Amino acid sequence: MSKGLTHEVLVECTRTRARLSKLVLKTLSEGSVARDVMIETPMFMPVGTNATIKGLLPQQIEGTGCRLILANTYHVGCRPGVDTVQRAGGIHELMRWRNAILTDSGGFQMVSLSKLSEVSENGVLFRSPYDKESDQQMLLTPEMATQMQHKIGSNIMMQLDDVVKTTHPDEQRMETALHRSIRWYDRCRVTHAKAVADDKTGRHSRQNLFPIIQGGLNSDFRRQSVKEIVARDPVGIAIGGLSGGEEKEKFIDMVAVSTEALPPNKPRYLMGVGLAIDMLMCVAFGVDLFDCVYPTRTARFGCALVGYGKELNLRSNSMALDFGPLDKECDCNTCVKYSRSYIHHLMRDKNTVGCHLLSEHNIRFQMRFMQKIRDSIRDGVFEQFIGDNLRYHFGGKDNYPKWISHAVNELKLNV
Repeated sequence: MSKGLTHEVLVECTRTRARLSKLVLKTLSEGSVARDVMIETPMFMPVGTNATIKGLLPQQIEGTGCRLILANTYHVGCRPGVDTVQRAGGIHELMRWRNAILTDSGGFQMVSLSKLSEVSENGVLFRSPYDKESDQQMLLTPEMATQMQHKIGSNIMMQLDDVVKTTHPDEQRMETALHRSIRWYDRCRVTHAKAVADDKTGRHSRQNLFPIIQGGLNSDFRRQSVKEIVARDPVGIAIGGLSGGEEKEKFIDMVAVSTEALPPNKPRYLMGVGLAIDMLMCVAFGVDLFDCVYPTRTARFGCALVGYGKELNLRSNSMALDFGPLDKECDCNTCVKYSRSYIHHLMRDKNTVGCHLLSEHNIRFQMRFMQKIRDSIRDGVFEQFIGDNLRYHFGGKDNYPKWISHAVNELKLNV
């Protein structure tokens, strides 16, 4: 059993695979004293790629109810650098963030920075994305990715995996990535185990290494990945390689396949998903944790998330004389203090304060939405909650997108 994580399923939905769980992570506060961060799942993690969520202070993020955020090992490794983070006392101290942090290993950058990277069995060689004239390079191996996350001091560390865009046409490349990701996970495990054994402070024993299920859009590959990973008995498991532009029916099928054989006592993290309706349906298939840049990115484009996840465009002229809050049901700082009219004025003038106010609201929206999901599971009305959401977004069954109808049929829901 990990010293840095406990996970307990509190309630299981009788109509779907959804579950309400308690996830407890050990983190370090001032004076290097371990403290518990308790998180109920299903939960959404905002993305602070480079040790910050753009435009928001840590106390503002905490004020939304968020207790777990994501940072990226590759980008933190480039700037400010993991040695700097370590000298600061770890990423929590650097950010003054009292809660928990998950770090992605940098595997996704094989896709997002594909023109600047070369993949081999050893690892990934990146050219700098920050200076196009520079010949500076970073070799990211599974061992290095793990060691960097040790220095960063995150609560949940992701293995370095071989990531291939889901729409890649070469099945053989997908199969190679599947098996390479397993081999890389084993290398990460060895590196982490050695660090824990050698560490006299106990810090590394409170860090948790998650493997990542791969396999593209091939069900057999996904099941093989799950089988290999479950056999290694990790503390938690991530589902990767999705949300890359694939058809939604394929997406939800791969989520369902990936979760069907996972052990119930492990937290399950679906990487890169953040739309409300997507998270809702994935929770129904047994997912616990999500992350995505969506809520903060759409805020920078002037959109607020309202209701059950529709976008309200604050740049629209219809907002100019609307003195109501973004969402009457929301209790965030933005909705309590400011009007749609004021934020419209800020966004029209491209004032960054407007982006900050919308980002705070949208993160709070995600927290509130996930709380509604948890409450519906706890109260035994999760199926009805799915139905309410589907009617809100699509009206009657005749208007459901194909992937929604497919998911509803697979789950045998009466919605």
